[in-house]
Amino acid sequence: WGIRADLFWPKATEAVRRTYPRFLFMAEVYWDREWAMQQQGFDYAYDKRLYDRLVEGHARPVREHLFAGLDFQDHLARFLENHDEPRAAATFAPEVHRAAAILTFLAPGLRFFHQGQREGKRVRIPVHLGRGPDEAPDAGIAVFYDGLLECLKDPAFRDGEWALLACRPAWDGNESSDSFVAFAWTGAGERRLVAVNYADHQSQCYVAMPWRDLDGRTWRLQDLTGPAVYDRQGSDLTWQGLYLDMPAWGYHVFAVSPAG
Repeated sequence: WGIRADLFWPKATEAVRRTYPRFLFMAEVYWDREWAMQQQGFDYAYDKRLYDRLVEGHARPVREHLFAGLDFQDHLARFLENHDEPRAAATFAPEVHRAAAILTFLAPGLRFFHQGQREGKRVRIPVHLGRGPDEAPDAGIAVFYDGLLECLKDPAFRDGEWALLACRPAWDGNESSDSFVAFAWTGAGERRLVAVNYADHQSQCYVAMPWRDLDGRTWRLQDLTGPAVYDRQGSDLTWQGLYLDMPAWGYHVFAVSPAG
């Protein structure tokens, strides 16, 4: 009819906040409309794009998605399953599930966990049902999520500054560095480094460090999700980066601190 309707949500969100200033809006939105909804007053919007790229199983699209500015990423709701999507345990092989969860829930933004996800449930329950089948918990996935949730209690992952890190080839002709996604969190004197080999093969790389004060001392990298502990010279970390040789779908969540 040639009549342009005014946008509904900017007025609606503003009106609600006048009465309830702390009210949070989250948009269940797909089709690359996340930024538009953020601009119309939503605090968070579903990050369907990251989910789709993780399902595809390739590191580069995931890494490229994380190039976005933090004014956008900080207001995304990161998820691996919801009431519309298949269960994560039914979508991803167990080792891929864990790698995808590390990337999803340690990236910036709102961390969105669905009912039953932590227990590894595999049957998606239609929203109009208030019940579901009995499913035995997946002990391995449950232990993994217990550890991941412990990591998320760390203030560095909640209040720190986030930065995506470059990963360069470990030697000429080795293109497996393209399989890595790595980022760092820095806050309140704490340093955290997350690295994932998001590929079905072993990969090697050097990860560029974001910290400029490493030279002249030894640094300890202790994995918060496993037993790995490494001591590295600050000069090597500064000038070469952190060398990683990781199995398919492997990951590290390092606490980085002076050794000794």
